[in-house]
Amino acid sequence: MTIRLFIADDHAMVRAGLRRILTEQSDVQVVGEAASADELLRKVTEVDVDVVLLDVTMPGPGILETLRLLQEKAPEVRPLVLSMHPEEQYARRVLRAGAAGYITKDQPPDRLLEAVRKAAGGGHFVSPRLAEALAAALMAGQTEATPVSALSDREFEVLRLIGSGRSVKKIASELGLSPKTISTYRVRLMEKLNLKTTAELIRFAIGQGIVE
Repeated sequence: MTIRLFIADDHAMVRAGLRRILTEQSDVQVVGEAASADELLRKVTEVDVDVVLLDVTMPGPGILETLRLLQEKAPEVRPLVLSMHPEEQYARRVLRAGAAGYITKDQPPDRLLEAVRKAAGGGHFVSPRLAEALAAALMAGQTEATPVSALSDREFEVLRLIGSGRSVKKIASELGLSPKTISTYRVRLMEKLNLKTTAELIRFAIGQGIVE
């Protein structure tokens, strides 16, 4: 079986590196590339795709909304999220949103290939450490109880964009919402996280590894 893979990352050099690693494998064929979530959503239905390898912070509507839209447009495609961010803040959310796995960019090529093949075979890929944490929480009947985990997916996405330094107007444009709605989310975030200013929100997002 040949795995038809689509690469979505806003850095051309990253795409080229991934393509080189993956096309060295006899069972992987790269069938397309995109530099933004919007481009991915436009192109993914134009070719036959088994697995989409997508970056967590591409330009566009945000990773969680992108996963939702991808499920609508191409429900048969298995999305595998690639990220430089620690799995503690992103992995559980993207898995709940429909991702077939989450792998950080510091992993070796053989781990990436393992993830791609597992996703293509209908499985889910997570690191051994995260798998152990998920199993322990399930056995203990625990739920996440950190300040970040208490945020809704939309609140988390707004926090990520605020943390990256975007203005309210820019965030509204990216998420397809009004500036007033984004301002409301910002106030709600400050209340939930016990913060007083946008600068504190930015520092919090950086400190939590949500943004660099």
